[in-house]
Amino acid sequence: MNTEFSFIILTYNEEVHLPRLLASIKDLDAETFVLDSFSNDNTLQLATAAGAKVLQHKFENHPKQWHHALTNFKVVTPWVFCLDADQVITPELKQLLRSFTDSDYAGINGIYFNRKNFFKGRWIKHGGYYPFYLLKMFRFGVGYSDLNENMDHRFIVPGNTAVWKKGYILEENLKENNIRFWIEKHNRYSDLLALEETERRRGLRMQTLQPKFWGTPDERTAWLKLRWWHMPLYLRPVLYLFYRLIFKLGILDGRTGIIFHFMQAFWFRLVVDIKIDELTKTVDNANRDKK
Repeated sequence: MNTEFSFIILTYNEEVHLPRLLASIKDLDAETFVLDSFSNDNTLQLATAAGAKVLQHKFENHPKQWHHALTNFKVVTPWVFCLDADQVITPELKQLLRSFTDSDYAGINGIYFNRKNFFKGRWIKHGGYYPFYLLKMFRFGVGYSDLNENMDHRFIVPGNTAVWKKGYILEENLKENNIRFWIEKHNRYSDLLALEETERRRGLRMQTLQPKFWGTPDERTAWLKLRWWHMPLYLRPVLYLFYRLIFKLGILDGRTGIIFHFMQAFWFRLVVDIKIDELTKTVDNANRDKK
């Protein structure tokens, strides 16, 4: 059994994805934990058949679900690798993980991995989507889920981190090949993100990370988000689409890629802005009624 790291996976109706992920990590002989959100397909059977230790917890949002996983599984290895069910690790990354030892990373508390994202079978190589580094592996008990986020989930690791530029995490949600699924999913996400930003605009929610343009990948994201929140509603989705398609060459991703950039950069952000506007007016009207 691997004594260096364990895997934690979140699932909900992932029978189409989980076998693919489990196959990609099987040879690493690492203990695997699955936190399921009460799936009604074969997810649990697949997880238990693979020898994973399974718990179930009602889903509220990703940051809270990861927090529950990190505080309820009895992990005994010094490191933990957290994966979404629609992700897999490449053979090259697997080979690097085989030689990973805690002693080689003294003074390092977390590791970023490069991700390749796919939409409808196409690798989204441009538009700011590659290279894209995710903090997915960290010292258990040191790293934690950022509960100041409502929709985007990220892990916080105090201290030093490393970036692995070789090997990849591949991410492809096959269920999103059906555009209805994609739209319904992102409509739910827009509710969470609109509420989160409305609270930030009112000073009720703060960023955990210190925004730094030249910091870690997540600190740079925090810096960019801070600028985003100060941009005018309705204008920023237009500017973001232009940035993704032209400045970051998203137009080179072909027809499928352009559809992805349009939906993810413009449509989704426009829906969020509309909902922020609605929430703000509702709160303002309620405050006036109290006077």
